[in-house]
Amino acid sequence: MDEAAKVKSAHGPSPHLRPLLAVALSKIKTAIVYDKIVFCHNAAMTPSRPRTSRVFTISFPEELAKQVVLVAEEESRNISELFREAFRAYRMERNERKLIAARADAAQRWPQTYTAADVEAIVDEIRSEHYAQRKITA
Repeated sequence: MDEAAKVKSAHGPSPHLRPLLAVALSKIKTAIVYDKIVFCHNAAMTPSRPRTSRVFTISFPEELAKQVVLVAEEESRNISELFREAFRAYRMERNERKLIAARADAAQRWPQTYTAADVEAIVDEIRSEHYAQRKITA
């Protein structure tokens, strides 16, 4: 039986892939002949629901990559969990830096500081204005 016939008799690949597999097998120059072809992934194995996460590919210098693996092993985590946690920590630090910058900007634009009594007085003033407006419209 030639390679093309083996592909046709194999179970698993969809019919549109069979001609491609036959061509690929005909180009193999080795003398290995298999009795059966087993496909590890076919249409029946495709997940029925869409993926709930995204896959990213990143690269590291070899020394840094070794450190990543070492930390993951020390913490009994996989590398994905390690990077998810690292990103959460980075995002929190970034938000904190933004908040500090916003506070510094606000302090520069309005250098006056308020005491607790000042805040109470401002709140009372705003509430009385709102009360007066509601009384007029009612």
